[in-house]
Amino acid sequence: MKRSAIFVAALASTLAVPALADGFILTSPDIAEGQQLSNDSVFQGFGCEGGNVAPALEWSGAPEGTESFAVTVYDPDAPTGSGWWHWFAFNIPADVTSMPAGSVVSGVQLTNDYGATGFGGACPPPGEVHRYQFTVHALGTTLEIDNSVSNALAGFMVNANSLASATITAVYNR
Repeated sequence: MKRSAIFVAALASTLAVPALADGFILTSPDIAEGQQLSNDSVFQGFGCEGGNVAPALEWSGAPEGTESFAVTVYDPDAPTGSGWWHWFAFNIPADVTSMPAGSVVSGVQLTNDYGATGFGGACPPPGEVHRYQFTVHALGTTLEIDNSVSNALAGFMVNANSLASATITAVYNR
C-alpha cells in the first residue's frame, strides 16, 4: 500500500513539472484560436491576393533559464507530405516578448517554403480549410546554426532545446 502511495506521489510530482511551462502564453490582437485569418495574413501570389503581413504576436511567462526564442508558422495540412513552413525565426533575444505586425525579426530567419526569407502568408488550395500553427518556443540556449539550414533541421534543434512553447492555431480557406 505504501509503495503505491509513493508511486502516485512521484508520478504527481513528475506531472507537475510540465505545468510550470503552462504559464508561458502566446497572444495576438490579430489572430485567435480557431478563427479565420484576415486578408492581411494571406500570401500575395500562388493565386492568393493578400497583404502577406505577419500578425502581431506577444508572449509572456517564459520559464527560468530562457536564453532565446523561436517563432514558427506551420501548416500541417499542406498537400506536400511534410506540411508547409510559412515562417521560421530563431535566436530572438530573451528580452524580446513581442513582435508588432509585419515586424522584422531580431534574430535569424530561414527561407520559407515559398522560397523567400521571412513570413509567407496563408494560401491553401481553393476549397480547403488549412490550419496555421503560430508557435513561440522558449529555448534554453542560443542555437548554433545559421540561416543556411533547412526548416526541418532547425525544427529538430528548436524542439530539442525547447523549455516551453505556446501556440495559436488559426485557420484559412478560400
